[in-house]
Parts: sequence; structure tokens; C-alpha cells
Amino acid sequence: MKILLPGFLSLIFLLGMPSLILSQGHSDTLTRKVDCYPMDIQDIVFKKSEEEPFKISKKTQLFILPLIAFSPATSLSFGAGSAVSWFMGKDSLTRISAGVANVTYTLKNQLIVQVKTNMQFPRNQWYLQTDWRLYLFNLPTYGLGTGNGRVIPEITGITQPPSAYFQSNASYPMNFNWIKFHNILSRRVAPDLFVGLGYHLDSHFGIVDELLDTAKGVYTPHFAYSVNNGFNRKQYISSGFSANFVYDSRDNIINPYSGFFVQVNYRFNKKIFGSSANGSQLWTEFRTYVGLSRKNPRHVLAFWIYGSFLVSGKIPYLDLMSTGFDQMNSSGRGYPQGRWRGEDVVYGELEYRFPISRCSGIIGGVLFANVTTASSREMNIPLFGYFKGGAGFGVRIMLNKHDRTNLLIDFGMGRESQGLYIQAQEIF
Repeated sequence: MKILLPGFLSLIFLLGMPSLILSQGHSDTLTRKVDCYPMDIQDIVFKKSEEEPFKISKKTQLFILPLIAFSPATSLSFGAGSAVSWFMGKDSLTRISAGVANVTYTLKNQLIVQVKTNMQFPRNQWYLQTDWRLYLFNLPTYGLGTGNGRVIPEITGITQPPSAYFQSNASYPMNFNWIKFHNILSRRVAPDLFVGLGYHLDSHFGIVDELLDTAKGVYTPHFAYSVNNGFNRKQYISSGFSANFVYDSRDNIINPYSGFFVQVNYRFNKKIFGSSANGSQLWTEFRTYVGLSRKNPRHVLAFWIYGSFLVSGKIPYLDLMSTGFDQMNSSGRGYPQGRWRGEDVVYGELEYRFPISRCSGIIGGVLFANVTTASSREMNIPLFGYFKGGAGFGVRIMLNKHDRTNLLIDFGMGRESQGLYIQAQEIF
């Protein structure tokens, strides 16, 4: 759950809240030959002392945190968020499951409800990924592609010259409501390898382009794309199924120190399933984690790259991939959410993660850099034709040493933009 914060006052508020811990199952013990032990925020808040060997717990861990935020996009927002981890059964082979949920409301009358989980069933025989959202929202759009020129193409049936709707690097305020219901269930077919099927529903309605004034010849990228591709500019639905391939050898899905994650998802929307148009998209994703120290596994180089491609047919404007709208709302730090969008998008990120607290490990840090390229077929902006980069740094505070859940505080800088972010669980 990603939000923009006003500063250290909100951080103090977050860290001052006690955690709610629900227990079940059993724990495994690891013997350490040193006199200092890992610590987390609970040890400080509740003044615990770690005098026994560190235990990897299989208890269910639930953290409930208040959220207070401010950003130009949302103004003041407030609500509650949670991060949870658990094990589906007591078998020692079963991997950890994790999820996040939050409800926030803003002074711009925006309501955001999100529930996202990654669940491993007993002995890892089945793997369920969910992403459910309700947005009563407003957010600027910026056109398609990562080019530097005009973002509004000529519009079918409109005779005004292109200069009548020329805007360069401008934002276009938009109100919309969004229901997202994504579920992917996969079956293990080999060690770390899963194949499965998914159902995906995205419904956008109540769409209002605030700057659109057709009587005066003022147009927007969303209006132009919708007219040119035959979509109702006030509402549309993408509904369809997907075929999925997942390879996951990460040692921990919340905060990995090693391993690989690969996912390929081919989604096909059909009118017979309630979709506004027939169309298909390909999603590919790769993550890997390289340990840099045998003594301290928290020295990690983490790599993340994903690609979203329009394969056939047509996809509504707001359903085209854009930065900040991946499952964890994590991509594109340094830019506003949704800043880069296109029929085809490729995103890459490198993050160096390291400990700051030498003994307890309660405080860590990160340095990161990212790059995005996106296409606009109507504007003849090719994929890999232009690149937009971002970079920044952050602090990690260990909320739970057992499942490696961190509180993330990041500052990112992009081209003519910047942002401060807080999130529970790692970016990727």
C-alpha cells in the first residue's frame, strides 16, 4: 500500500502504534553463535530483550497501522492499513503467505479500498494471487507513450487542425470510479513451477474528463483514444480469462534474500464475457535477488523488470498498463501514479538493500534507480524510442523479524517530479 506522507510527524504516528499479533502453529529454531540478535519494532515498543536463540516463527502476524498522508493528488488523506502473513498448514515445506489491505479517504472525496494477497496452500500444491480494488477516484492522465512531443492524436470525425488539441507534457484531470477483481489460481507441476488460469474484471464508470470541451475544440488524450478505438468515453469494462505461468524460487515472498520470480500472463478479453471489446494483453515479469555478503544476507542487489503488451484487438484507455498500477502500486517511484502509460510498456528497476543497524538489523537502507519506456501507436511513439528514469533512496524499519516485514520510507526523484512514499512489505 503506497501513500505520500507529509513528513516525520506521520512516521512517528505510525511507529507509535502497537501491533496486533495473532498466534497459531509452531516455530522452528535456528542456533546463532553471536551475542547480538535480530530485533524489530515490537522489541522496542514492548521493551523485549532477546536473550534466547532467534526463532523463525510460523505464527500468523497481523499489523494494523493508521495512515495519514498528504499529496497534491489527494490532498489530506487518512484511514487504516494492514499487512498480514501466515502459513496454510503446519507442514514445514509450506511457504509463507502474505497480504496487504487498506482503506483511505481524502479531502478530495476520494475513497480507496484495496485487498491484495499471495497465498501458498499446504505443501505449495496451489498458489492463489488476488488483487481487489474499489476506487472512487480522481487522477490526472498524461497521454500515451514516453515521447516528448504532442500527446493527443488527430481524432476521427473531427476536422479541427491538430494545433486545436495540441498539448505537450500536460496533465489532464480526470474523475473515475474503478472496480478491479483479479484472481489467478495456479497448480504446481514441478518444484517451484506453477501453471494456472485466472479471471480478470476491470470496470471503469463515471469517467469525467475535466478539461474536455468539444464545443470549444478542447480535447484530451482519453477522449481521443476512446473515439478512435470505439469506446464509450464515460464507462467501459474489460472482462476475460488468462493463462498463467509462474516460477518462484524466492526464499521469502515478503522480503527475499535470494531466488527468482518469473510470471507470464496472457489475458484475453471477450465481449461474450461482458467486455466492451475483444482484446488481448501479454504480461511478463522477472525478479531476482543477488546476495552480496555471506555474513549478512541483508546486503542484496534486487532486479525487477516487467513488460505489458497489447497483442490483439483493443483495450480501454484506463486499462492500458501505467506506472504505479502494478499489483503492489510500486513501480515508477519519483513520478506521479499513472505518469507513463501505453499500449506497450517496459519497466526496469535496480535496488541495493543493506543494513544500517550493525547488530540488531532493525534499521536498513536502500538505493534505487528505475527506467520506463512506453509506446503510443497512434502518435507513432515506438517502444524503446524514449526512456524516462527515476532514482532515490530509502529507509527500512523492521516491523517483524520473523517474516521480514519492513516499514518502507522512500524518497524518489524523476524528471521534473519527486515523491515521498511509505509502504508495508517490500517494493518487489
